Amino acid sequence: MGKEKEYWTTEINPHEKGLHLGLKEVWAKRFLMWMFIKRDITVQFKQTIFGMGWYFMSPIFSTIIYIVVFGRIANIPTDDVPQPVFYLSGICLWEYFSTVLTSVATTFQANSSLYGKVYFPRLVTPFSVAASKLFRFTIQLSTFVIVYLFFAFFKGVHLVPNCYLLLFPVIVISLAALAVGVGLVITSLTTKYRDLSNVFATLVSLWMYATPIVYPLSYVTNPTLRQVMQLNPLTAMIETFKYGAYGAGTFSWEGLAYSVGCSVALLIIGILLFNRKQRYFIDTI
Repeated sequence: MGKEKEYWTTEINPHEKGLHLGLKEVWAKRFLMWMFIKRDITVQFKQTIFGMGWYFMSPIFSTIIYIVVFGRIANIPTDDVPQPVFYLSGICLWEYFSTVLTSVATTFQANSSLYGKVYFPRLVTPFSVAASKLFRFTIQLSTFVIVYLFFAFFKGVHLVPNCYLLLFPVIVISLAALAVGVGLVITSLTTKYRDLSNVFATLVSLWMYATPIVYPLSYVTNPTLRQVMQLNPLTAMIETFKYGAYGAGTFSWEGLAYSVGCSVALLIIGILLFNRKQRYFIDTI
């Protein structure tokens, strides 16, 4: 009896040296990413008291704190926009960005047991994080919409969205790309040097105050400081959303193009670094 010939449906080979993003593999395993998305959403509500309600309450509590500290004590203006509307518009975007960033930044550590048991495109996990966090973002954004409509229709405040609000999908995609890109860089560096995670956590906290969330960009009158703030990719994204939602803020096509370009560049850098580090991840961890 002759030896039967073996046939393989899937063949796993090491990537060739050079620039390799691996996005084709991620697309081929999109069903797996969908499973990770459902898992992440389900886990968020297991063994919780408030459940989905916390996503409504969290931005409200943050808004109250900002009103007291920055609105009443520091007396920082909000471009003649009601303080709850102004703060919520920045909080929703920042919460999505920061939650994706912090989750992706621990991708290697959080999935170490899974990575060591079975092979699949590792980029599936950080991409699924960015997608699953959209569920939380949608709930928090609905809180902003409710407060926005309350002031517009019941308080008589002149809040009129304009055509620039159509750029909202571009803003969200850019936020996700920036968060995933920076998160991949952080998780690649902290795999070997664990103490760097503390440094990055501090820098992320400071990043919020370098972004016009609790104050408008118009409040920064120093030309040098204003130029430095505009180097922050988040600045144009936040200001564009505010400008489109209620006409206050600063909008610039050049600024938005710069932010989108930085997001794409950092995403590519993060993927390349992540793909390079994942080869030695199991040995390092």
